[in-house]
Amino acid sequence: MKRLLRIAGREYAAYVRTIGFWLSMGLMPVGLILAVFASSQTNSVAPVPTVAMLDQTGRAYAERIEPALAERHGPSTRPVAVVEHPASLGADPAGALRGLVGGDAELADGRRLDVAAIIRPEGEGVAVDAWSRNPADRSVENAISNALSDLMRQDRLAKAGVDAKTLAAIDALQPHLTSYSPKAAGGRVDDRERLQMAIGLAMGLLLWMVVLTGAGILLNSVIEEKSSRILEVLLTSASVPEIMGGKILGVAAVTSTVLGVWLTIGLAILLKVDAGIVKTLVEVMLSKGLIIYFAVYFIGGYLMYATLFTTIGAFCETSREAQTLLGPMMILLSVPLVFMNQAMLHPDAPLVQALSWFPPFTPFMMAARAASGPPWWQVVGSGALMFALTGLELWVAGRAFRAGALSNSRFEPRHFFASLAGRAE
Repeated sequence: MKRLLRIAGREYAAYVRTIGFWLSMGLMPVGLILAVFASSQTNSVAPVPTVAMLDQTGRAYAERIEPALAERHGPSTRPVAVVEHPASLGADPAGALRGLVGGDAELADGRRLDVAAIIRPEGEGVAVDAWSRNPADRSVENAISNALSDLMRQDRLAKAGVDAKTLAAIDALQPHLTSYSPKAAGGRVDDRERLQMAIGLAMGLLLWMVVLTGAGILLNSVIEEKSSRILEVLLTSASVPEIMGGKILGVAAVTSTVLGVWLTIGLAILLKVDAGIVKTLVEVMLSKGLIIYFAVYFIGGYLMYATLFTTIGAFCETSREAQTLLGPMMILLSVPLVFMNQAMLHPDAPLVQALSWFPPFTPFMMAARAASGPPWWQVVGSGALMFALTGLELWVAGRAFRAGALSNSRFEPRHFFASLAGRAE
């Protein structure tokens, strides 16, 4: 145990003493914050779209849609050109508007036209031909379509004898919805219950990030020490379980340091914004044994993948060779990432339950299903399979690690299976 802890401490110090480690740890939260706020900030400073509408129906739709567009894009972003008289655009008003959108010509106030909507009659209804300078942004087109749909409905109801006051009263009718669940405390589903679902998904994603980060660290560490013959020296003074355990424990300490700093920053921000959220988070984690539930799957999942990546690293001579073996593992890891959201929304779906019983996916899927309160036999059974696979990995790793660490050849399945049988050369 003493040698194991020394190896773990050496592994931990090798990373935390580097400037790159602290820079990466500090820049990651900054990147996440920028990613979260970048979209809203971009929208707030984006140029106001300039809109023109040509109404060929004779029903003054353009004039009636204008207030809806002003509300949709803010009080200071009213569309600048509502064209009610086609003659003002010449003999071909539709063509003139298309030319304004597609060319460099400017309006009277010096701005270019971003969207031109031509409202024309079609059968008993109307149709809209929307020309846009930026086809990827359909916000104005959708706003025009939604506003026009409301106006058409109002006109049709007014034609049927429904006055505007009655129509407004009908539109104001909304049911009072209260959500209940037998799994919720007191029966009523509140924000605390929904927060529990989000915590489960967050824990699954957190484990995925830890596994992904730890994989690279473990692979690089083992390959570097193997190429420099440090592993051979370690094997003369420590057993394979001590070396593997020390490396896994050391990398776990590194990732725990990173997570601890990130969580501290996150909690500080939450306390500044709303201290009640932090209190609710703690209460949810301590309720129903969730913290133990997450700890079991978190530790088991990390140990399962850490052992696997350490063994892979022992059989690789170069980082390039490790990447070829890491590729299939990344494909395997992408599967739970795809299905974790579905595990939260549809925890009892047959496919979700089947994936929960497949040990490589168990820790991620069961964490995401935590809020649904899966049956105890599924928790015990899936957890037992996960730890059984981890035990098998440890047995395989113990027999294969020494042979891989002492081997100077590239990874070959024949050599790997020979090491399991104790016949490695």
